Amino acid sequence: MNAEKRIENAYLIAKEQFAEIGVDCDKVLKEISKIRISLHCWQGDDVAGFEKSGKNLSDGGIQVTGAYPGKARNPEELRQDLSKALSLIPGKHKVNLHAIYAECGAKTVERDELDVSHFANWISWARKNSLGLDFNPTFFAHKLASDGFTLSSGKKNVREFWIRHARQCRKISNEFGKKLGVVSVNNIWIPDGYKDTPFSRLAPRQRLIESLDAILEEPMEKKYTLDAVESKLFGIGSESYVTGSHEFYLAYALRKNILLCLDTGHFHPTETISDKISSLLLFLDGLLLHVSRGIRWDSDHVVAYTDDLRAISEEIVRGSHLAQVHLGLDYFDASINRIAAWTVGARNLLKSLLAAMLEPAKIIRQMENEGNYTARLALLEDAKLAPVGAVWNFYCATKNVPPDSAWMKEVEAYEKNVLSLRQSS
Repeated sequence: MNAEKRIENAYLIAKEQFAEIGVDCDKVLKEISKIRISLHCWQGDDVAGFEKSGKNLSDGGIQVTGAYPGKARNPEELRQDLSKALSLIPGKHKVNLHAIYAECGAKTVERDELDVSHFANWISWARKNSLGLDFNPTFFAHKLASDGFTLSSGKKNVREFWIRHARQCRKISNEFGKKLGVVSVNNIWIPDGYKDTPFSRLAPRQRLIESLDAILEEPMEKKYTLDAVESKLFGIGSESYVTGSHEFYLAYALRKNILLCLDTGHFHPTETISDKISSLLLFLDGLLLHVSRGIRWDSDHVVAYTDDLRAISEEIVRGSHLAQVHLGLDYFDASINRIAAWTVGARNLLKSLLAAMLEPAKIIRQMENEGNYTARLALLEDAKLAPVGAVWNFYCATKNVPPDSAWMKEVEAYEKNVLSLRQSS
């Protein structure tokens, strides 16, 4: 029996098993095919971007560990690598860009002068591949970020520069949504904070409010672009104080009716975001999730199929929040093959969502409402060994994507035929 037939037969058996507990697998596969995950472009080139000055850690750059051969060196190679990764991930998705991935040719363009024309190649590529594009202003790796402050800086000229940059980025994101027909999420994260304990925690936050208000002053149609703000517990160089804390951005997002971004690596190591989702969505219209895997905090490891990941997906699915939650990946690991890093993370996030969608939710909810907690526990435990893998592999087959046992062979071939050649050029 060939592999295709084995996958189909396994699915038919699994389909019968799920039907016995009230789950329609065919319906679930139709629903999961609607989910778009946003792949972060910076995994492909170690957050280098295409500015002529390159990344300068002394100017507030982001450090990536590892030096695995074959990283993308230019926009064409990065899009080529993204295309390969996307060919191994079932469904139609999005790509998340930072402003430093603009293509300005031979001309040096400052960040506050960027416009949508500098992303024309990205738009053309995305349209050709039925992709959406998300966006992020880049508030790091720049001389005006060298002291660790941008939008909350005490220097007026620094704040004004970054405000202009962020305004331009909102316009670029808005054009992405208009031109591609897929809403573009424009996410604001800044590195601002103090290494040592500040005297005034208030003043930088007052300045940040003023800067954000100025950035968001121009109204944008939400069918084209959605604004988000992203918090962090601490960072390298901001161990004692971060201006944009979780409490600050939660209150600000509520006030401005914008998205709150929860990055799974930006909280205390013992804190999980799955427990926050239902509470936040009672008050916010939507959330942006940056799914990563923190080890010893925000170490940005490739997303694995962990209990934490499953808990996030279960909370989204059980609460019927798929339409309110925008899903993206955010990690950068240069110690392994970068195409594999994208593929592993995206497939695991989709698998966790599929597992949640295959839960016998109607029966379990009824048990809970009736106070039958014993039966609820028993069925939830039984569901953990349900044949989700058979449904997943069939889903991959329907999307012409290799199943779990085969996709890595394509990555190895790509490394041999494409990535390895970059080292000698």
